[in-house]
Amino acid sequence: MNKLFRSKMYQALSLLVLVLVFGVMGYRFLSGYTWVDAFYMTIITVTTVGFSEVRPLDVASKLFTVVLIISSVFIFAFAISVITEYILSRNSLQLLKKKKVLNKISSLSNHVIICGFGRNGQQAAERLKAYKRPFVVVEKDKAVIEKLEGDILYVEGDANEDEVLHQAGIKKAQYLISAMPDDAANLFVVLSARQLNKDLFIISRAAQVTTQKKLKLAGANKVVMPDKIGGDHMASLVVMPDLITFMDKLSVEGEHTTNLEELSIDSFMGKVEDKSIRDLDLRKKTGCTIIGYIEPSGTYIINPEAELKLLPGGKIIVLGRPEQIKKLNEMFHLD
Repeated sequence: MNKLFRSKMYQALSLLVLVLVFGVMGYRFLSGYTWVDAFYMTIITVTTVGFSEVRPLDVASKLFTVVLIISSVFIFAFAISVITEYILSRNSLQLLKKKKVLNKISSLSNHVIICGFGRNGQQAAERLKAYKRPFVVVEKDKAVIEKLEGDILYVEGDANEDEVLHQAGIKKAQYLISAMPDDAANLFVVLSARQLNKDLFIISRAAQVTTQKKLKLAGANKVVMPDKIGGDHMASLVVMPDLITFMDKLSVEGEHTTNLEELSIDSFMGKVEDKSIRDLDLRKKTGCTIIGYIEPSGTYIINPEAELKLLPGGKIIVLGRPEQIKKLNEMFHLD
């Protein structure tokens, strides 16, 4: 509620209280009613419900009643107009906000759709923010949606409905993350998404081991079990705590900073054609170290040799401090 509506609302409430006090005091001291009778007479008068008076009114009381009715009619009309104006303007504002968000979503391409904004959905959104990847959240909980307004692109609705997925831009999306807590809901989302976009890369959350196979059959490319990962992580902290802590720092060091980066060979714009890792010499130029190479066929090579030829369609995994990763992005215009 903005300042203008707030001031009008306070003014309307003040006038309503004033007319009630005016009526009670008038009937109490002008007509000699008790406090309860004076309050009763004021209420039936200003609301015009038509109940009978406590006792017949004298001339002075009748004139006072006429004044009270006229003043209360105008004040109640003013209060109703203020409330109506606020409700209509709020609804219009919400419609404008929703239309603006949908227009922004329609301009996206190769973005990520996150279905469900619980703990896993929020964590996924934070990581995508760190990598500056555009994404849209699909959530049906109004309380959650209110928190998202102005910060994240969102679509309010059930992710199981095709129309909602269309609003999220599923036809032009590159990835979909189904992070809802219920396996059945994730299964339906995966089925719907796969039907709407055959090329979509779908990542789904699963709570039960038995659900993994069903999700993959439904069309999920990857299935993640957060509870299993969390348990493995905690056990690893017991067996090799320093190594796991070090690995955690590789992923994120501070807020929205990263030490690991996956880069497509094609993104180097012809600068690495027919070149090896040694020729690229990222260590000398940026300080980053290549710790992995993914061949165009999908084969993973850990700690590749310096003589390894970099082929179009392949990818490299680099390790570096945040400032080194930033220098790499700036040097090859990868942002």
